[in-house]
Amino acid sequence: MNDDVRTRTAKAIDDAGGVVTLDAALVARDWIAGGRRMGLPETDYDAGERGMISERWLASTTHADNTCGPDDEGISSIRTASGERINLKSAVDHASDLILGDAYAASHNGLGRLAKIYDFNARIPFHIHPPLDQAQRVGRNSKDEACYFPPGVPVGPHPESFLGLHPSLTAETMSRYFLDEWRQWNSDHVLSYSRAYLNVPEGGFFIPSGVLHAPGTALTIELQEDSDTLAMLQGVNDGRPVTKELLFKDVSAADRASLGERALLEWIDWNENLDPYFYENHRIEPRVITSSDHHEEAWILYGSRKFSGKRLLLRPGGRYQSTERGVFNVLVWSGAGTIDGVPVTGGKPDHDELLIVHDRAIAPIEYVNDGEENMIVIKFFGPDINPHSPAIERMALASS
Repeated sequence: MNDDVRTRTAKAIDDAGGVVTLDAALVARDWIAGGRRMGLPETDYDAGERGMISERWLASTTHADNTCGPDDEGISSIRTASGERINLKSAVDHASDLILGDAYAASHNGLGRLAKIYDFNARIPFHIHPPLDQAQRVGRNSKDEACYFPPGVPVGPHPESFLGLHPSLTAETMSRYFLDEWRQWNSDHVLSYSRAYLNVPEGGFFIPSGVLHAPGTALTIELQEDSDTLAMLQGVNDGRPVTKELLFKDVSAADRASLGERALLEWIDWNENLDPYFYENHRIEPRVITSSDHHEEAWILYGSRKFSGKRLLLRPGGRYQSTERGVFNVLVWSGAGTIDGVPVTGGKPDHDELLIVHDRAIAPIEYVNDGEENMIVIKFFGPDINPHSPAIERMALASS
Protein backbone atom coordinates (compact mmCIF):
# COMPACT_ATOMS: atom_id res chain seq x y z
CA MET A 1 0.00 0.00 0.00
CA ASN A 2 2.85 2.38 0.84
CA ASP A 3 4.47 1.75 -2.52
CA ASP A 4 1.10 2.48 -4.11
CA VAL A 5 0.86 5.86 -2.33
CA ARG A 6 4.38 6.75 -3.44
CA THR A 7 3.69 5.70 -7.02
CA ARG A 8 0.44 7.65 -7.21
CA THR A 9 2.05 10.71 -5.58
CA ALA A 10 4.97 10.62 -8.00
CA LYS A 11 2.59 10.47 -10.95
CA ALA A 12 0.47 13.33 -9.58
CA ILE A 13 3.56 15.51 -9.15
CA ASP A 14 4.87 14.63 -12.59
CA ASP A 15 1.51 15.21 -14.30
CA ALA A 16 1.20 18.61 -12.59
CA GLY A 17 4.76 19.67 -13.28
CA GLY A 18 5.36 20.05 -9.54
CA VAL A 19 2.47 22.49 -9.00
CA VAL A 20 -0.15 20.32 -7.36
CA THR A 21 -3.81 21.26 -6.87
CA LEU A 22 -5.26 20.72 -3.37
CA ASP A 23 -8.86 20.27 -2.27
CA ALA A 24 -10.12 22.48 0.56
CA ALA A 25 -9.83 20.88 4.02
CA LEU A 26 -12.81 22.24 5.96
CA VAL A 27 -12.86 21.91 9.75
CA ALA A 28 -15.91 22.07 12.03
CA ARG A 29 -15.90 23.37 15.62
CA ASP A 30 -18.71 22.79 18.10
CA TRP A 31 -17.70 25.27 20.81
CA ILE A 32 -18.04 28.56 18.91
CA ALA A 33 -20.24 30.07 16.21
CA GLY A 34 -18.83 30.35 12.70
CA GLY A 35 -18.71 33.61 10.75
CA ARG A 36 -19.83 32.25 7.35
CA ARG A 37 -17.21 34.28 5.43
CA MET A 38 -15.25 31.51 3.68
CA GLY A 39 -17.11 31.56 0.37
CA LEU A 40 -19.04 28.33 0.87
CA PRO A 41 -22.70 27.84 -0.10
CA GLU A 42 -24.81 28.76 2.94
CA THR A 43 -26.06 25.20 3.32
CA ASP A 44 -22.50 23.85 3.64
CA TYR A 45 -21.61 25.55 6.93
CA ASP A 46 -23.82 23.35 9.13
CA ALA A 47 -21.90 20.14 9.92
CA GLY A 48 -24.49 18.53 12.20
CA GLU A 49 -23.15 17.09 15.44
CA ARG A 50 -19.64 18.21 14.44
CA GLY A 51 -20.74 21.84 14.79
CA MET A 52 -20.21 24.52 12.16
CA ILE A 53 -17.56 24.77 9.45
CA SER A 54 -15.47 27.65 10.78
CA GLU A 55 -11.90 26.85 9.77
CA ARG A 56 -10.10 25.85 6.61
CA TRP A 57 -6.71 24.22 6.90
CA LEU A 58 -4.25 24.72 4.06
CA ALA A 59 -1.83 22.07 2.73
CA SER A 60 -2.39 20.41 6.07
CA THR A 61 -1.01 17.10 7.31
CA THR A 62 -2.46 17.70 10.80
CA HIS A 63 -5.56 16.00 12.13
CA ALA A 64 -8.12 18.32 13.76
CA ASP A 65 -8.41 17.20 17.37
CA ASN A 66 -12.21 17.33 17.66
CA THR A 67 -14.48 15.22 19.87
CA CYS A 68 -16.20 13.79 16.79
CA GLY A 69 -15.70 13.86 13.05
CA PRO A 70 -13.96 11.97 10.26
CA ASP A 71 -10.51 10.46 10.81
CA ASP A 72 -9.04 12.77 8.17
CA GLU A 73 -10.66 16.02 9.36
CA GLY A 74 -8.19 18.83 8.80
CA ILE A 75 -5.96 16.85 6.43
CA SER A 76 -5.68 18.12 2.87
CA SER A 77 -5.91 16.04 -0.29
CA ILE A 78 -4.00 16.22 -3.54
CA ARG A 79 -6.38 16.30 -6.51
CA THR A 80 -4.83 14.52 -9.48
CA ALA A 81 -5.39 15.24 -13.16
CA SER A 82 -7.85 12.33 -13.27
CA GLY A 83 -9.80 13.65 -10.27
CA GLU A 84 -8.42 11.09 -7.80
CA ARG A 85 -7.72 12.25 -4.23
CA ILE A 86 -4.50 11.42 -2.35
CA ASN A 87 -4.31 12.08 1.40
CA LEU A 88 -1.55 14.69 1.78
CA LYS A 89 -0.23 13.26 5.05
CA SER A 90 0.17 9.84 3.41
CA ALA A 91 1.86 11.45 0.43
CA VAL A 92 4.33 13.31 2.66
CA ASP A 93 4.93 10.22 4.79
CA HIS A 94 5.71 7.96 1.84
CA ALA A 95 7.11 10.37 -0.75
CA SER A 96 8.72 13.06 1.38
CA ASP A 97 11.78 13.35 -0.86
CA LEU A 98 9.57 14.04 -3.88
CA ILE A 99 7.66 16.79 -2.07
CA LEU A 100 10.25 18.27 0.31
CA GLY A 101 13.43 17.58 -1.64
CA ASP A 102 16.12 15.12 -0.56
CA ALA A 103 18.06 17.36 1.83
CA TYR A 104 15.05 18.90 3.57
CA ALA A 105 13.30 15.53 3.90
CA ALA A 106 16.42 14.09 5.54
CA SER A 107 16.59 16.85 8.15
CA HIS A 108 12.92 17.68 8.81
CA ASN A 109 9.87 15.68 9.80
CA GLY A 110 7.37 16.57 7.09
CA LEU A 111 6.07 20.03 6.19
CA GLY A 112 6.32 21.03 9.86
CA ARG A 113 3.74 23.83 9.87
CA LEU A 114 -0.01 24.35 9.79
CA ALA A 115 -1.62 27.15 7.77
CA LYS A 116 -5.29 27.94 8.23
CA ILE A 117 -8.13 30.40 7.84
CA TYR A 118 -10.38 30.81 10.84
CA ASP A 119 -13.76 32.45 10.68
CA PHE A 120 -15.70 32.93 13.92
CA ASN A 121 -18.65 35.12 14.83
CA ALA A 122 -17.58 35.28 18.49
CA ARG A 123 -14.22 35.87 20.09
CA ILE A 124 -12.25 32.68 20.68
CA PRO A 125 -12.08 32.02 24.44
CA PHE A 126 -8.97 33.07 26.34
CA HIS A 127 -6.56 30.18 25.85
CA ILE A 128 -2.94 29.12 25.78
CA HIS A 129 -0.76 26.70 23.83
CA PRO A 130 1.79 24.72 25.84
CA PRO A 131 5.52 25.34 25.59
CA LEU A 132 7.46 22.40 24.22
CA ASP A 133 8.36 20.78 27.55
CA GLN A 134 4.70 20.73 28.62
CA ALA A 135 3.40 19.62 25.22
CA GLN A 136 5.82 16.71 25.14
CA ARG A 137 4.30 15.37 28.36
CA VAL A 138 1.29 14.28 26.29
CA GLY A 139 3.20 13.48 23.10
CA ARG A 140 2.39 16.75 21.37
CA ASN A 141 4.18 19.76 19.93
CA SER A 142 4.30 23.38 20.99
CA LYS A 143 2.29 25.87 18.94
CA ASP A 144 3.90 29.21 18.20
CA GLU A 145 1.71 31.08 15.73
CA ALA A 146 1.46 34.23 13.64
CA CYS A 147 -1.74 35.78 12.32
CA TYR A 148 -2.65 38.17 9.50
CA PHE A 149 -5.94 40.02 8.98
CA PRO A 150 -6.67 40.17 5.24
CA PRO A 151 -8.36 43.27 3.80
CA GLY A 152 -11.81 43.52 2.27
CA VAL A 153 -13.69 41.24 4.69
CA PRO A 154 -16.24 42.22 7.38
CA VAL A 155 -14.44 42.10 10.73
CA GLY A 156 -17.35 40.72 12.75
CA PRO A 157 -18.90 41.91 16.04
CA HIS A 158 -15.76 41.82 18.23
CA PRO A 159 -12.74 42.73 16.08
CA GLU A 160 -10.25 43.02 18.93
CA SER A 161 -7.95 40.39 20.41
CA PHE A 162 -7.04 40.10 24.07
CA LEU A 163 -3.32 39.32 24.31
CA GLY A 164 -1.09 38.84 27.34
CA LEU A 165 -1.71 40.42 30.75
CA HIS A 166 -1.59 43.92 32.22
CA PRO A 167 2.10 44.60 32.94
CA SER A 168 1.27 46.13 36.34
CA LEU A 169 0.26 42.67 37.59
CA THR A 170 2.53 40.00 39.04
CA ALA A 171 2.79 36.27 38.47
CA GLU A 172 1.93 35.65 42.12
CA THR A 173 -1.24 37.76 41.95
CA MET A 174 -2.39 36.22 38.69
CA SER A 175 -1.67 32.67 39.83
CA ARG A 176 -4.04 33.09 42.76
CA TYR A 177 -6.66 34.74 40.59
CA PHE A 178 -6.46 32.15 37.79
CA LEU A 179 -6.80 29.24 40.20
CA ASP A 180 -9.90 30.81 41.71
CA GLU A 181 -11.45 31.45 38.28
CA TRP A 182 -10.62 28.02 36.90
CA ARG A 183 -12.04 26.25 39.95
CA GLN A 184 -15.29 28.22 39.77
CA TRP A 185 -15.41 28.01 35.94
CA ASN A 186 -18.50 30.20 35.60
CA SER A 187 -17.50 33.50 33.93
CA ASP A 188 -15.40 35.31 31.34
CA HIS A 189 -13.80 37.62 33.91
CA VAL A 190 -10.28 36.44 33.10
CA LEU A 191 -10.40 38.90 30.18
CA SER A 192 -10.43 41.83 32.62
CA TYR A 193 -6.75 41.17 33.37
CA SER A 194 -5.70 41.32 29.72
CA ARG A 195 -5.44 44.07 27.09
CA ALA A 196 -7.41 44.20 23.83
CA TYR A 197 -5.86 45.20 20.50
CA LEU A 198 -7.86 46.11 17.39
CA ASN A 199 -7.79 43.65 14.47
CA VAL A 200 -6.54 46.02 11.75
CA PRO A 201 -6.60 44.81 8.12
CA GLU A 202 -3.09 44.00 6.84
CA GLY A 203 -1.84 43.80 10.44
CA GLY A 204 -1.24 40.83 12.70
CA PHE A 205 0.58 39.40 15.71
CA PHE A 206 3.21 36.81 16.54
CA ILE A 207 2.06 34.74 19.53
CA PRO A 208 4.56 32.27 20.99
CA SER A 209 3.54 29.26 23.03
CA GLY A 210 2.91 30.19 26.65
CA VAL A 211 1.17 33.48 25.81
CA LEU A 212 -2.49 33.96 26.78
CA HIS A 213 -4.76 35.15 23.99
CA ALA A 214 -8.39 35.48 22.94
CA PRO A 215 -8.47 36.24 19.18
CA GLY A 216 -11.14 38.60 17.89
CA THR A 217 -13.69 38.07 15.15
CA ALA A 218 -11.78 39.44 12.15
CA LEU A 219 -11.41 36.67 9.60
CA THR A 220 -7.82 35.55 10.12
CA ILE A 221 -5.11 33.82 8.15
CA GLU A 222 -2.80 32.00 10.54
CA LEU A 223 0.48 30.12 10.26
CA GLN A 224 1.75 28.04 13.15
CA GLU A 225 3.68 25.02 14.27
CA ASP A 226 2.26 21.67 13.27
CA SER A 227 -0.04 21.11 16.26
CA ASP A 228 -3.66 21.31 17.44
CA THR A 229 -3.02 21.60 21.17
CA LEU A 230 -4.39 24.08 23.72
CA ALA A 231 -6.07 24.76 27.05
CA MET A 232 -9.17 26.95 27.20
CA LEU A 233 -8.98 29.24 30.24
CA GLN A 234 -12.41 30.89 30.17
CA GLY A 235 -15.54 29.25 31.61
CA VAL A 236 -18.11 31.28 29.65
CA ASN A 237 -17.76 32.69 26.13
CA ASP A 238 -20.31 34.70 24.15
CA GLY A 239 -22.86 33.89 26.83
CA ARG A 240 -22.36 30.15 26.45
CA PRO A 241 -20.63 27.80 28.91
CA VAL A 242 -17.32 26.29 27.81
CA THR A 243 -16.83 22.67 28.81
CA LYS A 244 -14.14 22.40 31.46
CA GLU A 245 -12.69 19.41 29.64
CA LEU A 246 -11.12 21.98 27.29
CA LEU A 247 -9.15 23.36 30.26
CA PHE A 248 -7.53 19.94 30.72
CA LYS A 249 -7.57 18.86 27.06
CA ASP A 250 -3.77 18.49 26.78
CA VAL A 251 -2.84 18.03 30.45
CA SER A 252 -1.54 14.56 31.29
CA ALA A 253 -3.70 12.36 33.48
CA ALA A 254 -0.93 12.27 36.09
CA ASP A 255 -0.63 16.07 36.22
CA ARG A 256 -4.38 16.49 36.37
CA ALA A 257 -4.63 14.06 39.27
CA SER A 258 -1.75 15.52 41.27
CA LEU A 259 -1.97 19.23 40.41
CA GLY A 260 -5.51 19.86 39.17
CA GLU A 261 -5.92 23.39 37.79
CA ARG A 262 -2.45 24.30 39.07
CA ALA A 263 -0.97 22.27 36.20
CA LEU A 264 -1.92 25.08 33.78
CA LEU A 265 0.21 27.61 35.64
CA GLU A 266 3.26 25.69 34.38
CA TRP A 267 2.27 26.56 30.80
CA ILE A 268 2.39 30.35 31.29
CA ASP A 269 5.42 32.35 30.17
CA TRP A 270 5.10 35.12 32.74
CA ASN A 271 7.82 37.34 31.26
CA GLU A 272 6.14 37.40 27.85
CA ASN A 273 2.63 37.89 29.21
CA LEU A 274 3.61 40.74 31.56
CA ASP A 275 5.92 42.49 29.05
CA PRO A 276 5.29 46.29 29.19
CA TYR A 277 6.17 46.38 25.46
CA PHE A 278 3.93 43.47 24.54
CA TYR A 279 2.41 45.29 21.55
CA GLU A 280 5.75 46.43 20.15
CA ASN A 281 7.32 43.00 20.66
CA HIS A 282 4.51 40.97 19.07
CA ARG A 283 2.93 43.21 16.42
CA ILE A 284 3.71 42.31 12.79
CA GLU A 285 2.88 44.27 9.64
CA PRO A 286 3.80 43.81 5.97
CA ARG A 287 7.46 44.30 5.18
CA VAL A 288 7.94 44.90 1.47
CA ILE A 289 10.46 42.65 -0.29
CA THR A 290 10.08 43.93 -3.85
CA SER A 291 7.65 46.16 -5.74
CA SER A 292 6.94 47.69 -9.14
CA ASP A 293 4.06 49.32 -10.99
CA HIS A 294 2.56 45.85 -11.42
CA HIS A 295 3.24 44.05 -8.14
CA GLU A 296 4.23 44.14 -4.49
CA GLU A 297 5.57 41.21 -2.48
CA ALA A 298 5.89 41.47 1.29
CA TRP A 299 6.52 39.35 4.37
CA ILE A 300 3.31 39.13 6.42
CA LEU A 301 3.86 36.10 8.71
CA TYR A 302 7.16 36.11 10.53
CA GLY A 303 8.92 36.31 13.89
CA SER A 304 10.28 32.74 13.99
CA ARG A 305 12.41 30.36 11.97
CA LYS A 306 9.66 27.78 12.52
CA PHE A 307 7.55 29.24 9.69
CA SER A 308 7.15 32.25 7.42
CA GLY A 309 4.66 33.69 4.95
CA LYS A 310 4.52 36.20 2.11
CA ARG A 311 1.77 38.18 0.40
CA LEU A 312 2.05 38.80 -3.35
CA LEU A 313 -0.22 41.53 -4.76
CA LEU A 314 -0.46 41.49 -8.54
CA ARG A 315 -2.39 44.26 -10.28
CA PRO A 316 -4.67 43.59 -13.30
CA GLY A 317 -2.61 42.59 -16.32
CA GLY A 318 0.47 42.15 -14.16
CA ARG A 319 3.06 39.39 -14.36
CA TYR A 320 5.64 38.45 -11.77
CA GLN A 321 8.29 35.75 -11.71
CA SER A 322 10.12 34.45 -8.65
CA THR A 323 11.90 31.47 -7.11
CA GLU A 324 11.72 30.19 -3.54
CA ARG A 325 14.11 28.26 -1.33
CA GLY A 326 11.94 25.16 -0.89
CA VAL A 327 8.51 23.57 -0.82
CA PHE A 328 5.61 25.93 -0.14
CA ASN A 329 1.87 26.19 -0.60
CA VAL A 330 -0.25 29.06 -1.83
CA LEU A 331 -3.74 30.37 -1.23
CA VAL A 332 -5.15 32.71 -3.87
CA TRP A 333 -7.03 35.14 -1.67
CA SER A 334 -8.60 37.27 -4.39
CA GLY A 335 -8.55 37.82 -8.13
CA ALA A 336 -8.02 35.34 -10.92
CA GLY A 337 -5.17 34.29 -13.14
CA THR A 338 -2.57 31.56 -13.44
CA ILE A 339 0.34 30.27 -11.38
CA ASP A 340 2.84 28.42 -13.52
CA GLY A 341 0.05 28.08 -16.07
CA VAL A 342 -2.46 26.59 -13.58
CA PRO A 343 -5.76 28.55 -13.57
CA VAL A 344 -6.69 29.87 -10.12
CA THR A 345 -9.58 31.90 -8.72
CA GLY A 346 -9.58 33.54 -5.30
CA GLY A 347 -12.52 32.87 -3.01
CA LYS A 348 -13.44 29.68 -4.86
CA PRO A 349 -12.49 26.66 -2.73
CA ASP A 350 -10.91 23.83 -4.73
CA HIS A 351 -9.69 26.39 -7.30
CA ASP A 352 -7.52 28.57 -5.06
CA GLU A 353 -5.00 26.30 -3.34
CA LEU A 354 -1.75 24.79 -4.65
CA LEU A 355 1.28 22.95 -3.28
CA ILE A 356 4.58 23.65 -5.04
CA VAL A 357 7.10 20.86 -4.43
CA HIS A 358 10.75 21.61 -3.73
CA ASP A 359 12.22 20.88 -7.15
CA ARG A 360 9.68 23.16 -8.84
CA ALA A 361 9.87 25.89 -6.19
CA ILE A 362 13.57 26.55 -6.69
CA ALA A 363 13.05 27.31 -10.41
CA PRO A 364 11.28 30.45 -11.69
CA ILE A 365 7.49 30.40 -11.40
CA GLU A 366 5.32 32.95 -13.21
CA TYR A 367 2.25 34.51 -11.61
CA VAL A 368 -0.19 36.17 -14.02
CA ASN A 369 -3.23 38.30 -13.20
CA ASP A 370 -5.61 38.07 -16.14
CA GLY A 371 -8.63 39.34 -14.20
CA GLU A 372 -10.01 42.80 -13.49
CA GLU A 373 -9.13 43.08 -9.79
CA ASN A 374 -5.98 42.74 -7.77
CA MET A 375 -4.80 39.16 -7.45
CA ILE A 376 -3.56 38.45 -3.92
CA VAL A 377 -1.57 35.28 -3.32
CA ILE A 378 -0.47 34.14 0.15
CA LYS A 379 2.60 31.87 0.31
CA PHE A 380 3.28 29.62 3.32
CA PHE A 381 6.66 28.11 4.26
CA GLY A 382 7.76 25.64 6.92
CA PRO A 383 10.70 25.63 9.34
CA ASP A 384 14.13 26.79 8.16
CA ILE A 385 13.10 27.39 4.54
CA ASN A 386 13.46 31.15 4.97
CA PRO A 387 16.05 31.60 7.74
CA HIS A 388 16.43 35.28 6.81
CA SER A 389 12.75 36.17 7.12
CA PRO A 390 12.26 39.21 9.37
CA ALA A 391 12.73 39.10 13.10
CA ILE A 392 10.75 41.34 15.41
CA GLU A 393 13.13 43.89 16.90
CA ARG A 394 12.33 43.60 20.58
CA MET A 395 12.06 46.58 22.86
CA ALA A 396 13.19 46.24 26.45
CA LEU A 397 13.05 48.38 29.56
CA ALA A 398 16.08 50.59 29.98
CA SER A 399 18.37 49.38 32.76
CA SER A 400 18.48 51.64 35.81
